[in-house]
Amino acid sequence: MRRLGIAVLLALPLCGADSYLFTSFRGNGETGVYFALSSDGRKWTPLNDNQPWLKPARPGELMRDPWLGQGPDGTWHMLWTWGWTSKELGYASSKDLIHWSAQREVQVMAKEPAARNIWAPEAAYDPERKEWIVFWASTIPGRFPDTEGSGDNAYNHRIYATTTKDFESFTPAKLWFDPGFNSIDSTLVHEGKRWIMIFKDERKTPLVKRLRLAFADSPGGPWKDITEPFSGDWVEGPSAVKIGSEWWIYFDHYSRPQHYGAMRTTDWKKFEDMSDQVSFPAGHRHGTVVKIGEPLARQLQEARRP
Repeated sequence: MRRLGIAVLLALPLCGADSYLFTSFRGNGETGVYFALSSDGRKWTPLNDNQPWLKPARPGELMRDPWLGQGPDGTWHMLWTWGWTSKELGYASSKDLIHWSAQREVQVMAKEPAARNIWAPEAAYDPERKEWIVFWASTIPGRFPDTEGSGDNAYNHRIYATTTKDFESFTPAKLWFDPGFNSIDSTLVHEGKRWIMIFKDERKTPLVKRLRLAFADSPGGPWKDITEPFSGDWVEGPSAVKIGSEWWIYFDHYSRPQHYGAMRTTDWKKFEDMSDQVSFPAGHRHGTVVKIGEPLARQLQEARRP
């Protein structure tokens, strides 16, 4: 790690007690994972001179949809989409977000050889069971015949999941969330006594491509009370964080003109579009936003990744 001079450090944005870190990718994910920092959740400044924080370690590997989360022991875990038709997901861990373990492919659909893909993996820690729930979107041809033809290129996704205590051994994958239609890009937040899932309705015929919500009493589900869409068309990759008393839900509007936007809510019933108040580094594509403290934000500002 190289230390910056005082003059350069003073030019960086000041970090508040509740600084926010966003992971993202560029293009097709072939260059790696990028980090951006914000003190208010609105203006995001790239770290590492807008160069990848983590680069793919193997030929042909992509690092799309990078999810980041911290366990109760302080370890940071990262998951990502390894490839468009990969049957594995990517994984690495870190104690400080600067020094990382070796990247590895994790087999989670070994008992589903017909699965076409594993997209946008994320995880949530279940404090009662003391284990992680790892979940993602997959298409298994013929599994849901009533909704075939509703997506792009014969994809017909549902959300599958496995559990792990150590990211070394995993339970067999199982169907975790089926809203009755093609869906991808699920992410979870915990508020009070309920868990909230934000996910993308992936149907193209008829056109939806919007974000919806579902609710549960625990991170393992069952999920119920699916809402009507609350976002515009052609959005995906939601990630949410609480800023003060408000929840901010960031999303990738991926059709032209591509841009990153945000909605905010205080009650998960009424939503306000805040897209005109946020700014992101050029090319920012969807990942995860997490809240971090000022000391860690400072360390990331000073660090440089190769």
